[in-house]
Amino acid sequence: MRRRREEPGWLHGKPPPRWARLAPPVALVLLVLAQSATPGDIELGYFLAGLPPVAAFAYGAAGTAVFAGIVLLLLGVSSLGVGHAQGADLATVAVVALLSVVIAWVRRRRDAQLVSVRTVAEAAQLAVLPPVPERVGPVRCAGLYRAAQRGTLVGGDLYDVRVGPYGVRALVGDVQGHGLAAVGTVAALLGAFREGVLDDPELADVAARLDRRLLADTAGAAGAVTEAAGSVGSAGPADAVAAVEHPELFATALLLEFPPGLDLVRIVSCGHPPVLLLRASTVSEVAVEPGPPLGLGLAGADLAVVADVPLLPGDRLLVHTDGVTEARDAAGDFYPLATRIPALAKDPAELVEAVWQDLVAFTDGGPRDDVALLVLSLPDGARAPG
Repeated sequence: MRRRREEPGWLHGKPPPRWARLAPPVALVLLVLAQSATPGDIELGYFLAGLPPVAAFAYGAAGTAVFAGIVLLLLGVSSLGVGHAQGADLATVAVVALLSVVIAWVRRRRDAQLVSVRTVAEAAQLAVLPPVPERVGPVRCAGLYRAAQRGTLVGGDLYDVRVGPYGVRALVGDVQGHGLAAVGTVAALLGAFREGVLDDPELADVAARLDRRLLADTAGAAGAVTEAAGSVGSAGPADAVAAVEHPELFATALLLEFPPGLDLVRIVSCGHPPVLLLRASTVSEVAVEPGPPLGLGLAGADLAVVADVPLLPGDRLLVHTDGVTEARDAAGDFYPLATRIPALAKDPAELVEAVWQDLVAFTDGGPRDDVALLVLSLPDGARAPG
């Protein structure tokens, strides 16, 4: 599963870019050469005092101390012909150099802490939404996920593909809101789906399970609101507001099932955008009667409509969230996914990346909402084992 574009390397604990490390020594050499070529009544050496603070952004405490020592030597030893700092001037430069060393030391420690925290956060997010393998049972899979909140791997969209006793089942969902505030709801839905893959014989039962999960979480959130409201007098309004914050508990979802031994897919829609069927060079929306979104208590097993869609060899199913089709260009036009796919249709593993690149170009930088794309297909001539 492809994630968001990489952050700059130094945010991942990698060494600073080469230009940042070369800037202090290059500036040092240029200033020395400029001073040597300048008449003696023009003093350029004091510009050297700015090099230790610059070095602190690219080097550790030891490297910054080396630059500080070189600067003090050039400014303090007048016979070198670079500077003539004495007394209070030299002391001021020395204090700046010392502070630069301290800043470099603190920066390195903070960078190490940032790398540690980011590593833990990425591991936690990947545990919630692990990469989808290229093949789940007989079904070929290709997925792409882009979270709207910068620096995160998981937002308000979700998808998963699992194999169980009733075939291969897939879930694509969109929780109201995005970013880290929606991750709790995403985790709850994925956990309920994975249980349903193993326990529920009917796809509609899985939808009902997801709906009950959100209803239970909503009831828990309502209890927190009541408790916080009662504590306003003792804890204060600010504490009450903090206590009632909870993840959004409303979601649309699309459930798919590839039954064993059958060349078809079963689909249940809970208020989600329709599936696109890619057959040869044509793209069409799969006609499925949409049911109510999850979390409203209306997506019960008796109300969910299951559609059986026959599949031909080479058919591909593209499932997406509304972050794709609601993305706009500079003129305010929505992204026409269905009409642009024929020009992008490639191998499933390449199709999702092609759609993303086209979406980035269409919106001039990428959409501002979470985006999830999932392509599912059966290999040509292959059937799920009975």
